[in-house]
Amino acid sequence: MAKEEIDVAYPDIYVPLSLNCYQLFVFDSKQSERKQRKKKKRKTMATLTVPNTVPSVSEDCEQLKKAFEGWGTNEGLIIDILGHRNAEQRKLIRQAYAESYGQDLLKALDKELSNDFERLVLLWSLDPAERDATLANEATKKWTSSNQVLMEIACTRSANQLLHARQAYHARYKKSLEEDVAQHTTGDFRKLLLPLVSSYRYEGDEVNMTLAKSEAKLLHEKISHKAYGDDDLIRVLATRSKAQINATLNHYKNEFGNDINKDLKADPKDEFLALLRATVKCLVRPERYFEKVLRLAINKRGTDEGALTRVVASRAEVDLKIIAEEYQRRNSVPLDRAIVKDTHGDYEKLLLALAGHVEA
Repeated sequence: MAKEEIDVAYPDIYVPLSLNCYQLFVFDSKQSERKQRKKKKRKTMATLTVPNTVPSVSEDCEQLKKAFEGWGTNEGLIIDILGHRNAEQRKLIRQAYAESYGQDLLKALDKELSNDFERLVLLWSLDPAERDATLANEATKKWTSSNQVLMEIACTRSANQLLHARQAYHARYKKSLEEDVAQHTTGDFRKLLLPLVSSYRYEGDEVNMTLAKSEAKLLHEKISHKAYGDDDLIRVLATRSKAQINATLNHYKNEFGNDINKDLKADPKDEFLALLRATVKCLVRPERYFEKVLRLAINKRGTDEGALTRVVASRAEVDLKIIAEEYQRRNSVPLDRAIVKDTHGDYEKLLLALAGHVEA
């Protein structure tokens, strides 16, 4: 696994040239307010806990170096540090560690750790864009369920996050995510996944109700004729803003009596229909999608550590709190208790730390 740093550029916000100075100020202020609201909301939905007083980066690096020395690795110290640092802090630790000791921290962790604990630590330590690029690259090399991972990344990240993941993919693998998805998928799966991973959705709250009504009718018509791979059906799901899709699907239910996913269950064993249903759920109710992934991962004979690791590592700083609430509502069991039941050792301890579990 490559460990290079990813330098990601942020795209400029488009501003109409006809706006005067006052309008530009209002436009910029509204953009800033929206970003602040989203940032505050993310904090309240995240489960990651960071100490009020965080040690210096150099001190964290020294402690991690000590954790690797001696006869045995001090896994508890690694969890105490990396399990309670946010993405920006972890990035600074990686940079400082390389500068201080001439070694990539990820390579040091890879050498010292093993099994599911190693996988979780390495994924968690990556920058979010690097993590998404890594998960996507792994998914392009597999079949069936890996299609869902590609869809998950494409549909649950913001427009900028998905763009950054594609840029990170360029830097790590010297090719584009789009070309790998195109090469490793076929038929309807390619028709859906390629525009999904290529999209840059509008993220405002504005909704065109006339469009919502017409596209709800279009979706119903295509589904009624079992034209699940129709270009227009895929276009709506792959390009419209999430607010617009939500309005369209609400009108679909009101007008035609069924939730769209119920109508997409014509053949429960059809893998493409399953991917379409998961796409809809990711776009409209991502917490329900992730709850199901966790339920299938830890509520059956034999834990799916890959799925459990992916969800916890990728959502702990985003919305794992509401995913956990949905999990408890659906299963009548707290997520942390389910984790304790199905995992053990240092892997369990880091999962619980990232899930915000507090010892009684």
